[in-house]
Amino acid sequence: MIAGMSEVTGGPRALLKRPAAYVSLQRLLGADASHRRFADEHIRAAAGDRVLDLGCGPGDALRVLPDVDYLGVDLSAEYIESARRRYGERGRFRVADVCADDLAGEGPFAVILAMGLLHHLDDDGVRRVLSEAAGLLGPDGRFVSIDPARAPGQHAIARWLVSLDRGRHVRSADELGRLAHEAMPDLRVTVRHDLLRVPYTHVVLETVR
Repeated sequence: MIAGMSEVTGGPRALLKRPAAYVSLQRLLGADASHRRFADEHIRAAAGDRVLDLGCGPGDALRVLPDVDYLGVDLSAEYIESARRRYGERGRFRVADVCADDLAGEGPFAVILAMGLLHHLDDDGVRRVLSEAAGLLGPDGRFVSIDPARAPGQHAIARWLVSLDRGRHVRSADELGRLAHEAMPDLRVTVRHDLLRVPYTHVVLETVR
């Protein structure tokens, strides 16, 4: 998370602030297999790559990454504590806001991830995060993000599940693509309906390299 994030946190969604509840729900929906496919097909990190994970949550990206030089950043101290407890031997974790804290000394990075982050941010927040990420990438570095999305004709179950997300800024692929291209013109936009074991729609942004 970063400062200024906009979330629906009332009712049952409040449970997802707890790392254990969040991880359990992800696994119930088939996120383990989804993350592996996403890593293989979109992240494509190599051993030794320097990886920055923005809004890293409990650090679950490390379950599907090779032996990389990893830094995870999240505003939630509770999530960072959970990540350190579970994956502290695999990487470093910081409580930080990418838009407010100086990460320039940590770069450059071969891969910058934003998994499930952008739909929590308003348009200005997305622009700030992508602009900061662009400045932290190495010459051949790649930015990769994934978020829930609205899409014409999407499965009714997918539309319902997306509507339950805590993020207040779920966009269509076209909307997110137009916004993202203001900061990173070389991003490719891909819509995926096949990453979870239940009907769901994701939008993936990735630097074309």
